[in-house]
Amino acid sequence: MVLVSKHGGGGEEDAAVDFRGNPVEKSRTGGWLAAGLILGTELSERICVMGISMNLVTYLLWDLHLSSAKSATIVTNFLGALNLLGLLGGFLADAKLGRFLTVATFASITAVGVILLTLATTIPGMRPPHCDMSSTRQLHQCIAANGGQLAMLYAALYTIALGGGGIKSNVSGFGSDQFDVNDPKEEKAMLFFFNRFYFAISIGSLFGVIVLVYVQDNVGRGWGYGISGGTMVIAVIVLVCGTTFYRFKKPRGSPLTVIWRVVLLAWKKRSLPHPAHPRFLNDYQNAKVPYTYRFMCLDKAAILDEVAAINQNRYNPWIVSTVTEVEEVKMVLKLLPIWSTGILFWTIYSQMTTFTVEQASFMDRKVGKFVIPAGSMSAFLFIAILLVTSMNEKLFIPIARKLTHNVQGLTSLQRIGIGLVFSIFGMVAAGVVEKERRAFAVGQNTLISVFWLIPQFFLVGAGEAFAYVGQLEFFIREAPERMKSMSTGLFLSTLSMGFFVSSLLVTIVENVTNKQWLKSNLNKGNLNYFYWLLAVLGLLNFLFFLLLARKHQYKNQHYSSSNDNNEELKSSSDKIALEMEGPISMKATET
Repeated sequence: MVLVSKHGGGGEEDAAVDFRGNPVEKSRTGGWLAAGLILGTELSERICVMGISMNLVTYLLWDLHLSSAKSATIVTNFLGALNLLGLLGGFLADAKLGRFLTVATFASITAVGVILLTLATTIPGMRPPHCDMSSTRQLHQCIAANGGQLAMLYAALYTIALGGGGIKSNVSGFGSDQFDVNDPKEEKAMLFFFNRFYFAISIGSLFGVIVLVYVQDNVGRGWGYGISGGTMVIAVIVLVCGTTFYRFKKPRGSPLTVIWRVVLLAWKKRSLPHPAHPRFLNDYQNAKVPYTYRFMCLDKAAILDEVAAINQNRYNPWIVSTVTEVEEVKMVLKLLPIWSTGILFWTIYSQMTTFTVEQASFMDRKVGKFVIPAGSMSAFLFIAILLVTSMNEKLFIPIARKLTHNVQGLTSLQRIGIGLVFSIFGMVAAGVVEKERRAFAVGQNTLISVFWLIPQFFLVGAGEAFAYVGQLEFFIREAPERMKSMSTGLFLSTLSMGFFVSSLLVTIVENVTNKQWLKSNLNKGNLNYFYWLLAVLGLLNFLFFLLLARKHQYKNQHYSSSNDNNEELKSSSDKIALEMEGPISMKATET
């Protein structure tokens, strides 16, 4: 039995094929067996990345003797690069390699990076002489790691970032390719795939921050990172061994190419006058997206000059764009204001991997005879995410549906707004706890319990459960239909910018305060001021978000108001909304 799988009516060019390039047989390819093998790759990626990022700051601080601010900056730059490189992975998959080859290649790169990290943290020459950073007397005598010792560490981290970015942007899409949306049974199974995908990454994250962090702190960094590297190698082998079971989609070209082409042509034709009416633009009558008057400077990309018309170049995309292509680029630009307001949320979130972990290292972590690793406290972040996400689907969304009579319950922008509010309260709580922790440590020479950090972990985790889903849903619903594959990359770039802004903010605060707020010994600094600064910035960002959200017109609203006669387009928009309702509400892609 031959299966021709399509997404959104893509036709033969979007049909699924087997590893030989032939139309796939439904009984022999795809389904849960293929999807399960693919899930193993993402599970391993989460184990590696979370096991490294959530405990890296303690290694930089206590073993390499770097300053608190520099340690935090290294971690946030690493996570920022990982998410930003997701755009590269998505581009390569769409433009040339396809999802399978991209995932397999970048998973191998990740394995190499983790092996390099294992060597960088176990070779004695890669670390400075041992020194007790907790001792005030020895603090100023500790020798920090030099450039040569940091070189291999940086090489390992950014190799992992390159590999992880390529996996994150493609693995969920490759997994969903194993199900045919035109088959009711397989379409229903695909919704469960997204749930299980989320479950896999959550289990991987919890394993990383609980088991691997404990191994790193109590057995050795080499063992902890070695287990991560071995896990990734096994995942690559399993992925490749399943080649005959997969369904493949041929690359159709990257949407980034369309955006770049439209912008380039609009710039080259900037001196041409606007036509008297939009109908004189190239392919106006066949446009699949309603024409709009915003960003009219881009319309010039669709102007067909006399020379091009004579030479019959109206079908050459490098000579002239179509109205559809121009309008799709306008739709992407319309997303950027909301995109910008999500950056500060991830700046706040990044503190859970840096300064909050440092806080934990200065607190009482004993439970009986057992000492909780500082990095393992991040487990409460993921527990909060799982708990709130479950409550969202079982409690909050059903109540919202009854109150608003809206199938969605909460719109994507409402979810983002709720997430921003939670993050603000998270920083307020973090500042209060740090003030009390420092008062007891300095005034009474007493360590307060590390469990005082739970409120900030839960508040920021709850914020992520709303903001992550809301942002992802917003980008997928509001992006142009044929640019859906780019939406994940656009979302990941928000995370990336958030981590980079955190690094920039730390540098600015260090310079402005003359390094009085952020010190390696937190008892000598004022980390609480930094948390409260983030709370104030978060509040201002939330007010800016409210202003933009009130003015935003959802894509389906715009379609109905500007093109009532285009029933085909309206039907397509409704279909997208229904398809996205299930998987997106369960946080359908990488965290």
